[in-house]
Formats: sequence, structure tokens, C-alpha cells
Amino acid sequence: MRRFSADAIAMKVPLLWRAVAAALLLGLALLALVEQRARILRNGAEVRLKTVPVDPRDLFRGDYVVLGYPISVVETEQGAQPYRSGETVFVTLGRDEQGFARAVGVSREWPKDGGAAVVIAGRVATTSACVTRDDGTTDCSGRRNRLRVTYGLESYFVPQGEGKTIETMEKTRIEVVAAVSPSGEAAIKRLLIDGKQVYQEPPY
Repeated sequence: MRRFSADAIAMKVPLLWRAVAAALLLGLALLALVEQRARILRNGAEVRLKTVPVDPRDLFRGDYVVLGYPISVVETEQGAQPYRSGETVFVTLGRDEQGFARAVGVSREWPKDGGAAVVIAGRVATTSACVTRDDGTTDCSGRRNRLRVTYGLESYFVPQGEGKTIETMEKTRIEVVAAVSPSGEAAIKRLLIDGKQVYQEPPY
């Protein structure tokens, strides 16, 4: 009995139909990504984040700000197995006196005692990270149990020409409201300056 390979069968399909099928698959994949982000923005738990803008411009993609957060530096438990760059981690969030999110714990697995707390998934960027104090100074004392974690919230695009304004603004005036899904995925929902909303991310 003659056997047909997948490649042989595919070659019998006209080139035009193969191109159409490939375009449809790509379109469906992009649609799934857009819908995933929209679902986070619609249904995710909102958390308030202090921000520290870093970089104002990407010449190829328009203005944006690169944002740092207090929750970007996380303290691990003393004696815990050392973390490595690139590891996925789950950070449990609490709130400070002003209602901003703060990191209260980190683990490699979803915390069993998370309860109603918001848990955000991130990736370890570096170990022995420096931490930014409330007064804007930096502490680089070299503690090995500090991790710098990224959450996919570090870049935000703004109307062209406005990135530099935000980048040079006093950090205490800027606030981000992020949405965090039940699985820990996060997306920026709103950007506020002096408590007033200046940008809102559309769901689509």
C-alpha cells in the first residue's frame, strides 16, 4: 500500500489555498493574543503601582516610557534555594499605607496560602538587585536574597512627543493601575498623573 506523507499531501494543495490557510492561522493566533490581553483588562484584579520612568523614546515605535516599580525588587526568604535569572516566579502582593501594591512574598510555585491576595507572575531578571528607597536614593548593599523581577509592565506607549514629559516628571506624581488575571498575567490598564487619569488602555 502506498503511503502519503504530510508534505506530499500538502504539495497537492494549490499554492493560493496554502497561503490563505497560513494567513488564517496567523490571524487566529494574533486574535487569540488580543483577546487574552482584553480579558485581563476586563476581568483582572486592579492594583495600584508606584512608578519610576526610565527611558523616554524608541525611535522606531514612537514615544514610550520604561517604568520601574517598587515591586520590581523582591526580597526572598533567608536560606531559600538561590534563584536564577530567567526563572518564572509568583509574587504575592499586599498594600502599603497609601494603597499601593507591595511585594510580600515570592515563590517558584503558586502560593498555596495565597487566599484572596493578588498574585502576579514574573520573571527573574537579575539577582542581588538594588532597591530604590522612598526618597529616590538607591541601596545596592549587595544582599544576595534580592531579585529584580519583570512583569511585562515595564513599557508603556504614549502619544508621540509626550514620552519625554513623563520621563522627566517627578516619580511621585505618576501612578499605574494594572490588571492582574487569576493566573497571574498582568497588563497596564491606566496611567495617572497627580491622581488624574491621563491614558487608558483600550481593551482592543
